[in-house]
Amino acid sequence: MRSNSARQNAIQAITTYKAEASINFAENRPMDFFGCNVFDDKVMRARLPKDVYKSLRKAITLGERMDPSIADTVAAVMKDWAIEKGATHFAHIFYPLTGQTAEKHDSFLMPDGYGGVIAEFSGTMLIRGEPDASSFPSGGLRSTFEARGYTAWDVTSPAYIMENPNGTFLCIPTLFLSWTGVALDKKTPLLRSGQALNRAARRVLRLFGIEPELPIVSFAGLEQEYFCIDHNFNFARPDLQVAGRSLFGARPAKGQEFSDQYFGVIPQRVLSYMMEVEYELYKLGVPVRTRHNEAAPSQYEIAPLYEVSNLAVDHNHIIMSTLRNVAKRYGLKCLLHEKPFYGVNGSGKHVNYSIGNRELGSLFDPGATPHANAKFLVFCSAMIRAVHRYGGLLRATVASASNDHRLGAHEAPPAIMSIFLGDQLTEVFEAFRAGRVEDADNGKPVRVMNVGVDTLPPLPTDPGDRNRTSPVAFTGNRFEFRALGSSQSAAGSITALNAMMSESLNHAADFLEQQLAEGKDMNEAIQRYVQHVIEEHSAIIFNGDGYSDVWHREAVRRGLPNLRNTVEALTELIRPDVIELYESNGILNRAELKARHDIYLEQYCKTLRTEATLVVRMARTIIFPAGMRYQGELAETAARMQAIGMDFRVDMLRDITEQLRGMQDAVAQLDKLLSGMDAEEDLARRAKGYCEIILPAMNRVRHFADLLETRVADDLWALPSYQEILFGK
Repeated sequence: MRSNSARQNAIQAITTYKAEASINFAENRPMDFFGCNVFDDKVMRARLPKDVYKSLRKAITLGERMDPSIADTVAAVMKDWAIEKGATHFAHIFYPLTGQTAEKHDSFLMPDGYGGVIAEFSGTMLIRGEPDASSFPSGGLRSTFEARGYTAWDVTSPAYIMENPNGTFLCIPTLFLSWTGVALDKKTPLLRSGQALNRAARRVLRLFGIEPELPIVSFAGLEQEYFCIDHNFNFARPDLQVAGRSLFGARPAKGQEFSDQYFGVIPQRVLSYMMEVEYELYKLGVPVRTRHNEAAPSQYEIAPLYEVSNLAVDHNHIIMSTLRNVAKRYGLKCLLHEKPFYGVNGSGKHVNYSIGNRELGSLFDPGATPHANAKFLVFCSAMIRAVHRYGGLLRATVASASNDHRLGAHEAPPAIMSIFLGDQLTEVFEAFRAGRVEDADNGKPVRVMNVGVDTLPPLPTDPGDRNRTSPVAFTGNRFEFRALGSSQSAAGSITALNAMMSESLNHAADFLEQQLAEGKDMNEAIQRYVQHVIEEHSAIIFNGDGYSDVWHREAVRRGLPNLRNTVEALTELIRPDVIELYESNGILNRAELKARHDIYLEQYCKTLRTEATLVVRMARTIIFPAGMRYQGELAETAARMQAIGMDFRVDMLRDITEQLRGMQDAVAQLDKLLSGMDAEEDLARRAKGYCEIILPAMNRVRHFADLLETRVADDLWALPSYQEILFGK
């Protein structure tokens, strides 16, 4: 019997795989080595001079500018610590607008002038690096020949040691800017937005008589979903290898409809892989806590505890890198694409967002006292207003060619931004709008006279069921933003959330200050503020099924935008009110926002251009030849049978011929459309063309190819099937 070598080799590799235990958690207890490769507070306190430690610690905890005079001392201690751990190089780690992690390695070793070398690492080398910026996207912020770019040390995110089989190197989280100070990365606006949030939140807290010593910061818990398949299947599929998703593939007889994958027993090889991922992350101080099977076959999730947003984003980039790197040791391939397989759930990255600090806890946490309740009402109202005013911006931060396949399907929130509060909390806000609350004892309506006396009805830990169809859902003491894609950096979405909350909290402070100036007491001012927000912004609150057609029609009636794809969504970045939001808070200026709009639109075009080219090539060189061979075999069989006087039903031959002709025409049409699209110079029109013309043309080719897969003899089909990929453990 004939066989396809790539498919058979992949299957054989799975069936003959033998796990090799490399970690013994009984001998290496996580509590003993957690954070051992991090230049954290414990290391700094033990190694730095006391005055230097206090100065640096003050900069880290209070967000103040670091005294540059201590840089040389910190650098010398950090170098000695890294060299003790085997490091020969240091690397400034940054996140350019590609959305990926970037790093430039420099050696500690310098010639001593006598034929030898010394280890050198100065404060200047720690604080600033100079990678070539010419090959990173800038969106017109600089000319191509202007190559200079700077990395600047982020003191709030600790340096760490990254291990490699041949050694280690010191990693230093940094910002990435042009020589004129323009932000070319995702970390710079995130840090700027955090400063704006602190200023605005402190204004509101001051009205409550609260003056916290520590800054108000945003926190994030980032749940990372991913697929894990045998790496042989990846090498046997050019589309998975290059595009990260399958551009062809008939749906298997069984998918996820039995719900037997979700939280099921983790396959042994995958569990061993997960354990080593966690082992590596523990050493880097990443507080991963959860692992489980996700809904789709071969889909999984890893989730850390919540952290300060800036650190959470850094740790998530480390998680993604670690997932990819460790997979190779187990003969696996980690797929972070939002939709690698058609017909089963895609992958997201839920952002559990809150604001507060160690002194105050979460400011989204309903309290047990009237004072705490009043504070919660103001901050929760500000979030409602923020999502209503800037829902389009939030949608734009998750826009990408890959995430478009996931948003709006029955597996992820719709592209329409709304906020879920749960019935109980919604009733509380509606009562404020109507000027009443429900008496907690007898359920009778009573008039709201004083927010500080009439407390919220007692809220359980979870005041409402989780609504998985809502993009933004209140979940007890935080809001869960569920629209972010699995491969995306969370920095953009958290920056937007911080900016939105900053503007909304400043509005709250202005409103309350005006009420107080008019002679109202604080409780009455809060009541009027909550009423005002609910009257103006309750259209964003929706507790029902976000997947339903009824909601789509209702959203139109409410005036909520439905930005169905990346091309529509990215225009939100350059809306006048968004530009004003970012500029007034010192986060990004007009030119920086326009650059991001153009870069992301260009990335969208390049993604679809790559995928469309792959569709044409794979159709012509893999799928069409397989169909032609099978067609030839059927024709030969028909001729032989007719020669000896036997009947041969030609339905199958006609069907194969029809699909081949259809695919041939579809491929030719796609190739022609691609040539025309390349000639379009206007970026916006080109992106719209890829969305509305190229993508449907690609899907038409896939339609015929997937039909052929269900008809062509299995031993002639070259591409591993969904059944083999998803269920081959």
